Amino acid sequence: MEETNNSMELTVGAVLEGKVKSITNFGAFIALPDNKTGMVHISEIANAYVSDIRQHLTEGQDVKVMVIAVDQGKINLSIKRLEPKPQPSGRPNFRREGGDNRDRNGDRGNFRSQAPSNPRPAPARAAAPVPPPAPKTKDQQFEDMMKAFMSESDAKLSGIRADHRAKSRRR
Repeated sequence: MEETNNSMELTVGAVLEGKVKSITNFGAFIALPDNKTGMVHISEIANAYVSDIRQHLTEGQDVKVMVIAVDQGKINLSIKRLEPKPQPSGRPNFRREGGDNRDRNGDRGNFRSQAPSNPRPAPARAAAPVPPPAPKTKDQQFEDMMKAFMSESDAKLSGIRADHRAKSRRR
């Protein structure tokens, strides 16, 4: 990372000192050196989810910001990119390697943790080793996720339609 600049360098990656000028629901405007103003979008405030910017910033507060984009005179800033990355919280990992989210029965539902609730010893396997499948490309992973979403969505819509037909027959 670069040192904090006192002169106004508007290059992506530059780290600047500024003062919170005003706060809106979508971000905070930061007064920068040389009478420039930049904005920190709500998604660039902190590494955690931010629902209310005022819980993180106050007007008049001095902040260190990183320039993340300069486009047609607009200066986009980030505070969270100067913070250390959060460490894993020890929560269960709901994603399986290879982008597949199926449980032991091949189901995609309920997004169960990888840790089984009843650990059982693995059954004895045949002697011939099976080569691992080739890793899926991002496009294949996206297609698989989209197919699962569409299938789940169709099932939910079918249930809603059936429920609606049953209610309309009762009237």
